[in-house]
Amino acid sequence: MTTDQPVPLVDLAAAHAEIEAEVRAGFDRVLASGGYVKGPEVAGFEEEYAAFSGARHCVGAANGTDALELALRALDLPPGGGVVLPANTFVATAEAVQRAGLRPVLVDADPEHLLIDPARVAEVLADAVALLPVHLTGQLAPMAPLLELAGGRPVVEDAAQSQGARQDGRALHGRIAATSFYPGKNLGAYGDAGAVVTDDDDLAAAVRLIGDHGSARKYAHERFGFNSRMDALQAVVLRAKLRRLAGWNEARRAAAARYDRLLAGLDGVSAPRTAPGNEHVWHLYAVRVGAGRGRRDALLAALNAAGIGAGVHYPVPVHLQPAFRHLGHGEGAFPVAERAAGELLTLPLYPQITAGQQERVVEALAKALAA
Repeated sequence: MTTDQPVPLVDLAAAHAEIEAEVRAGFDRVLASGGYVKGPEVAGFEEEYAAFSGARHCVGAANGTDALELALRALDLPPGGGVVLPANTFVATAEAVQRAGLRPVLVDADPEHLLIDPARVAEVLADAVALLPVHLTGQLAPMAPLLELAGGRPVVEDAAQSQGARQDGRALHGRIAATSFYPGKNLGAYGDAGAVVTDDDDLAAAVRLIGDHGSARKYAHERFGFNSRMDALQAVVLRAKLRRLAGWNEARRAAAARYDRLLAGLDGVSAPRTAPGNEHVWHLYAVRVGAGRGRRDALLAALNAAGIGAGVHYPVPVHLQPAFRHLGHGEGAFPVAERAAGELLTLPLYPQITAGQQERVVEALAKALAA
């Protein structure tokens, strides 16, 4: 039986309740030590997250955008070189490319899974020095064809939404990947944090150097860098959550499967699809409601008015953002991304969501569709 209680888009308080005692004990350790930046908590998290990711190295960063920039800078790519990325991503992906002194080369998504489309990548390879696929909403981009297309070009993975996701049994496929621990992620800090993972010893060392002012020894700066270090308090939170992440991701999968069943037969709504070979971790559950932006926005307003914390992610693709007008793309340049931007509606999903809450969400959606 459902109730009329509000259903949040994300319930961070519920996650905190599960780890509160562990986090408080960890904070006490850090406060007693006075070691607030890097230190043993960060080193412990780096070791644990590398093992979780199946990678040799993890290097903490201040946030996910910095992590992407660090990964790109560590590759020593030619200045101004083109980096291929999808138009339907959070703007941070393109920001990191430009901040690293490189040039975003945008391509469209495939219409079924809304992941970067290898066929479109093939069309711009002559203008590329690297590929930057985005693992969107909790599942990996199609890595096998992208790696084949890349040839000798490095592939940097934007894994900000795929913590714990696998494709063909593996999390890391390219030379290096970057992730974000923004609070709403599957593995979220209590503020900003990020990390880079890689199997390459030299790349890991370069990332660590660049993110610490280009310095391995105090006041000795070997190369130009900047300040992007993980702080110890965030590492405490991330270590506590990482111990639960596999279980939380399983709970997300169960909730996504429940939505699939509840939405079956509901006219005008298309459930998201998982690409072959992917083990999805459902960072977001975004349905397509069709018929254009006006209808989607009306449904969103109706759900919010009913106490349902639905949302919209990426309503404006990167190429139509004023900050990236200089790339020279207008409306119609990437039709799949543009259509998705007007049709996607994100429903509440988090590990602690109940069956009753999900039933309430779908009942409210059905009522809004009927209206």
